[in-house]
Amino acid sequence: MFTMHAMGFSPQTSGPEPIEYVSVLIPLIVLYFGVRSYRTTVCHGHMGFLEALMQCFKILIIGGIITVAAAIIFIDEFSKETSLMNFSGRIFGALLVGILFSLGISVLLTTKPNKVD
Repeated sequence: MFTMHAMGFSPQTSGPEPIEYVSVLIPLIVLYFGVRSYRTTVCHGHMGFLEALMQCFKILIIGGIITVAAAIIFIDEFSKETSLMNFSGRIFGALLVGILFSLGISVLLTTKPNKVD
């Protein structure tokens, strides 16, 4: 949000800007490297689906808290004419994308396919 504001884009426009679609890559990259790191360091290369899914949800919860805090700061400091309600649709969309990424990354990084956990 802060980078887009510095580049001259604002959430008050009628539709999403093309630069906003780049922000979809952030949770994908963080989830992939976070779960892969957990699999190699803690699980020693062997991880089931539910264990990977739980780690994804932990990462999403922490990321969601940081996102909401950043949105509140952004609205208070830079965007006085809008409210958090205007961001709620985008935050909900990000939640859905995060859940879909969690499922995909959990399937991708599962090394024990016959064990659910």
